[in-house]
Formats: sequence, C-alpha cells, structure tokens
Amino acid sequence: MSRIIAANRVAALVGDFDREPAYRGLAEGLRVLITDGRVPVGVRLPSERELTEALGVSRTTVTRAYAELRDHGYLVSRQGSGSIASLPASSGLRGDHLLPPGSLPEDKIDLTCAAPVPGPGILAAYEHAVAELPAYLASPGYYPSGLQVLREAVAERYTARGLATTPEQIMIVPGAQSGVAIAARAMIGRGTRTLVENPTYPNAIAALRHAGARLITSPVGRVEPVADDLINAVEQSRPQVAYLIPDFHNPTGHLLSDDSRAAVAAAMEKAGTVPIIDESMVDLALDGQTMPAPFASYQRDAITVGSLSKPFWGGIRVGWLRAPHAVMEDMFRARLSLDLGAPLLEQLVATELIRNHAHLIEHRRSTLRASRDAAIAAIALHLPDWKVSRPSGGLNLWCELPASHSSDLVPHAAARDVLLAPGPSFAPDGGLDRFLRIPYTQPAHVLGDAISRLGEAWAATLADPTALRRREPTLVA
Repeated sequence: MSRIIAANRVAALVGDFDREPAYRGLAEGLRVLITDGRVPVGVRLPSERELTEALGVSRTTVTRAYAELRDHGYLVSRQGSGSIASLPASSGLRGDHLLPPGSLPEDKIDLTCAAPVPGPGILAAYEHAVAELPAYLASPGYYPSGLQVLREAVAERYTARGLATTPEQIMIVPGAQSGVAIAARAMIGRGTRTLVENPTYPNAIAALRHAGARLITSPVGRVEPVADDLINAVEQSRPQVAYLIPDFHNPTGHLLSDDSRAAVAAAMEKAGTVPIIDESMVDLALDGQTMPAPFASYQRDAITVGSLSKPFWGGIRVGWLRAPHAVMEDMFRARLSLDLGAPLLEQLVATELIRNHAHLIEHRRSTLRASRDAAIAAIALHLPDWKVSRPSGGLNLWCELPASHSSDLVPHAAARDVLLAPGPSFAPDGGLDRFLRIPYTQPAHVLGDAISRLGEAWAATLADPTALRRREPTLVA
C-alpha cells in the first residue's frame, strides 16, 4: 500500500503558485516538490477532488496539472493506487559512494569528503599506544567484540551523557559505517521496509540496500528538521527498521531537538520500528549549545553507532556499535560474517584519546567554526543567489541552488580543480539536483579559494548550452 500525503499538506508545501495559467504553475510547483524530495518518490498524491478543495482552484486546473506531470514522468498512475510521485529516469540519479578509490593529485581541492585532517595529539596517542602494545603480543590479536578497556571507555561516555551503558553493550568496529553495515546485516533481509531520511549519507544508503532493504524515504526540512514528516512516514508505512542521523545530520547539519526525538521515538516504538542511529557528528557542536539526550534514551531498543573519525581522525578507523543486551548476540554473529575485529593498535590509540585527550575535541570545534564561517562568507560574496543556512554543528553546508544544475556544475568545477558531490549523491531515489553539499573541513583560506572557483564554475554552468538542454523540463502545454 502506498503512503499518502494529505491534500492540506500539499497545499501548504506548494504555496502561492503562478496562476498564469494556474494548471501550469501548479504542475511546476508539484514538480519542484518531487525533485526536491519534499514529496517523496512512491508517495500517493491526493485525489483531484481533494486537492481541488484544498487549493481552492477548479477541478480542471488540478486535472491538467496532474496530466502534465504524468507526461513528463513525475507522476505514474497505478490501478487502485491513484497518482504516485515519481522521477524521470534521467532526473539526477545518485551514485553509490563519495570517496574516490585512490589518492588525489595535490593540486585538487576535494569537497567530496567531509573528513578533517588530524589535529594535535594524534601522534602522541599513537606513541602511547605503541608503548602499551607489548602487553597484548602474547595473544592471537583477535578481539571480535573489541578490547575490554576500550569498550569500558565508550560505555562510560554514554553513561556520562545520560544513557546508562555497560561494556557488554558495546562492540568495537572499524568506523561508524562498519557499525551500520553490521546492524543492517543483523536486522535486515530482502524486502525489509527501512525508513531513511532524504537526503542522507550515501554510503549508508548503499549498505542498507546491500543488506536487502526496501527503502522508504522521509523528507528532511530545508531550514530545520521536521519531526512530523518522520512520524507520518512511520505511521503510514510501519517500517521494521529506520536509519536516522539526528545529531548534525549529514548533509543538512540539522539537530533534532529533545521533544522531536521523544515524539519520533514514541511513533517508532508503537509501530515496532527499530532505529539505527548514526552519531558520527555528535561531538561537533560548534556554538556552545547543550546537546540533546542520545536518541536511545527515548527508545531503548535503538542501535547506535559512532566513531572517532570526525572529532579526531578518519585514519584511526575505530568506531563502535551500542545495542541492547538482548540483540548483542545477533550483532556478534553478523559481525563475524564481515570481519574478525578492529586493528589492535588503533583500539589502544582510541582508548588513549577517549580517556586522556578529550580536550582535543575543542580544538577541532574551534577550527571547524572558523572554516564554517569563512565558507558562508565566501558563498555570500561569490555565489550570492545560493541559499545556505548556518548549521550549529557538524561538518557540512547544504546549499540550495537557484536552478537544478548541481550535477552539471561538477565538471565545470573539476575543470577548476574543485571536486564536488552533487545533491543526487545524497538522494535515495534520485533528484535533489538543486542542492549541493560543501564540507567545511578544509582550512578557511582553502575554502575561500575553492568557493571563488565555484563562483566561476557556476557562471560557466549557466552559460553552458548542453547543461541547459539537460535541465529538468519546465512543464508546458
């Protein structure tokens, strides 16, 4: 059964559309909602009669608008299911991953990867870990659940945040992405209904689909997270699993409030939905704000993953998975089908960083704060018609372009030695070509240079006749 979006919700989203003529303005407004993901692919639109009443227009206006959308591939009609939101095959399909398989030339500015370089203290942590290593050299070196000392340190972190946790609830993994893959393998089979936000992290999309998930999407608010959309998606589709990024969402930077967490968790508990919560960005609050309680404080059966990649360094390749005692055996079995444990030396490094170098996170926040503000200022200077909200944490700016050309912008930026991940990379169903993620993980002066080049690349994109021909069609009679 298809999910349904209410007529009054569509009317609120489409707003005051062009009435000259009305059917064309309505069709264009609905097309933008579908390509931007605010009306998710696969959702059933209201009947013509319902939308006519909600908008206060003639029935002919809605009928002709729906016909226009069908003709261009943005609606499909299914027997017994009404009009279903869709995307044309060429409408900004997403790729499977962001990271390049090898190293990049030094003269390239890489804005595809939201990962900072290591800060101070990393080398000292490695030196300390090497001194600790001899005590473990008499063992085979396999610790599938992780070193006890590191599991204790991670459990203490959760307990200090208000979520009582024992070391037996912690599994050490090679990064948060590995934790997502393990949880997906344990909980998802072919066709498992799995709710994800749109947009969301591309490599998580790939991991969930690889496990067999049938993805159901819920739009992420443009300016702030919209809990009502998540709750509506849960109530209508009753997914078995969900993947959420409530803490400085990737790519939008949104932070879900305590009240919203409680409301979403209550809906999921009622529907029997088990969430996989990605806390990769949780340490990166940049404006001194008090962080909400962990999502698992509101839903005790939540699976939570985190890592040291964002606050310290991705090269450590150590993360963790936190789960209720009752499912840890399932997680362990799933883990053994993927690998036999995280590297021992890096686990000792992680223990040292968590126990004795937590103050280094403030240095990370300080550098990110300067880079974020520099990037926003550079966009205002070089790309003044782009819309961007100032996130209160995380690693990314989510830019709204005045036209659906982020994919077309990529080659023009590459010609100026700037590498980009366009909006469709973050869209589970395609679309979002009017959006672009810009990580602010580079130094401020590098970001200023990169965005200056983007200004030139954007002008070249708009002047490129091939890009204009590839542009999503304006709906006309």
